[in-house]
Amino acid sequence: MSARNPGMHLDLEWVSKVRVNTQAVLKRAQQIQGRKVAKKQWQAAWLLKAVTCIDLTTLAGDDTPSNVHRLCMKATQPIRHDLLKSMDMHDKGITTAAVCVYPSRVADAVKSLKAANSSLPVASGKTFDIAALKIRFIPSSDTFPERVQPHCLTSRSLFLILFASVATGFPAGQTPLKTRLAEVQMAVEDGAKEIDIVINRTLALTGQWAALYDEIRQFREACGNAHMKTILAVGELGTFTNVYKASVVSMMAGSDFIKTSTGKETVNATYPVAIVMVRAIRDYFLRTGYKVGFKPAGGIRTAQESVVWLTLMKEELGDKWLNPHLFRLGASSLLADIERQIYHYVTGRYPAYHELPMA
Repeated sequence: MSARNPGMHLDLEWVSKVRVNTQAVLKRAQQIQGRKVAKKQWQAAWLLKAVTCIDLTTLAGDDTPSNVHRLCMKATQPIRHDLLKSMDMHDKGITTAAVCVYPSRVADAVKSLKAANSSLPVASGKTFDIAALKIRFIPSSDTFPERVQPHCLTSRSLFLILFASVATGFPAGQTPLKTRLAEVQMAVEDGAKEIDIVINRTLALTGQWAALYDEIRQFREACGNAHMKTILAVGELGTFTNVYKASVVSMMAGSDFIKTSTGKETVNATYPVAIVMVRAIRDYFLRTGYKVGFKPAGGIRTAQESVVWLTLMKEELGDKWLNPHLFRLGASSLLADIERQIYHYVTGRYPAYHELPMA
């Protein structure tokens, strides 16, 4: 993880002056979506980068220890070993960034990942260059504008998968504050290193920004050394202006990440909303010098979408945000399509369903 965001005093003057140009946001989102998608070896490189940024998630009512164990094993080997070996990437320690579960399943996840750790390398802090795919990793100018051409995408060569848990009355955030704080504390005690909290949308919709700040501040204290991702549930905030205000208030309160959605709302991660949130992250960085991460979640299912999200981050925030310390993809089914596309890149055909392991 990157250096933590300590937060700052609530600046209501900043919040009150926020205005969002909706048409400009929509136009910018269309520009990013209109980028030509990288193909062949360039696409493979982007997709491997996307894998390392995934929070592999199960948040179902029928989650069991066996489901969580299977999820954790997939996180440790997200892409079939023979496919990675064909790209000379089998020894780079490629895993997902984290696994994300309910608080009651954190202990199961910790147990599963600790059991797998005997065969997992320990994080080293070194970097690998995805150009190790034996490609010249500079897309042509018609794929990406010159100013955003990725000279290389780097990440840590060896990973330590993190344990993440949702909390604070997920997904609605409507339980008593005392209960929400207890959930955070329980998840941390059981071994969670990251906590995905959810805000009380009522406070945002009614303009009670000071109350929202105070709640998030208490969640931050309850997290202790665990990093905190704050879920805004953007589909329920009504306007882009509310999204921006909720973003900056969450960062002022000490959020290490801001996250679009729980995945349970009708509208989840969209590119226009992301533009608003990452612009808030940029403004906060320019004002304080602290980098805050971004996590889109909900409805991200295809490999192509993951490349668009990476492109958005690169264009809006730059290469420094293209790593799992500052960018995550919250997803449960995305990895399957990425592995399918990697299979096609290596073999020249798409796999039958029985040819890829079940997640």
